[in-house]
This record gives sequence, structure tokens and C-alpha cells, in this order.
Amino acid sequence: MLTISLHGIQLHAKIGLYPEEKIKGNDFEIDVDVWANTEKGEPLPFYDYALIHDIVVAAFNKEAELLEELVQDIHSQLKMAFPEAEKIKVAIRKLRPPLTADVRYSQVCFEG
Repeated sequence: MLTISLHGIQLHAKIGLYPEEKIKGNDFEIDVDVWANTEKGEPLPFYDYALIHDIVVAAFNKEAELLEELVQDIHSQLKMAFPEAEKIKVAIRKLRPPLTADVRYSQVCFEG
């Protein structure tokens, strides 16, 4: 099994449920892991990091309120781009979410 990862993608986007989030925006960090089956003696598959990055950035340029919508959209786009992948995992962290307590991040994660 081969794992290809792109971790710590940093983006700022006007995504969120609350009105101030649509004005000020939020900082996000995204991790993507792609697992590929490998056969002994076969060349290892190639997954283009730039394409993974482009898919993530494109999703954050769309209008969305919920991280759950975003993580599912990114996962679906990656599955279309890499249909031979055994499994794909996408984690999105909203850094310093606007809460009454000091919270480092909130996170949604989807894999399959």
C-alpha cells in the first residue's frame, strides 16, 4: 500500500455559518491522504500534488456554509480525479473558530 499525502494546505476563505464569517472569512488548514494498492514488481502509481492542491483550492472558492459540505465536495472531486485510489481521506480544520472560548481549531474529516 502506498500513501500519498498533502498536509497543511493553508487557505483563507469567506466560509462559515455566521454572517461575520462571510465578511471576515476564516483561516483553514487541509490535509489530504490518498491510498493506492501496489502490486509487487509493478511501478508505483503517480498522484499529482498540484492536482490535489487545485481541487482543494477550487472547493474553497465556491460558496459554502458548512465544513461538512466542503469535505464531501473535495472528497468527491478527488475520487473522480483518482478513481483507482483505494481510499481517500480529507481533513479540514477551521483555525481559531469564532467561539466564546479560546479554541485552536474545529475539524471535520471524511474518508472512504
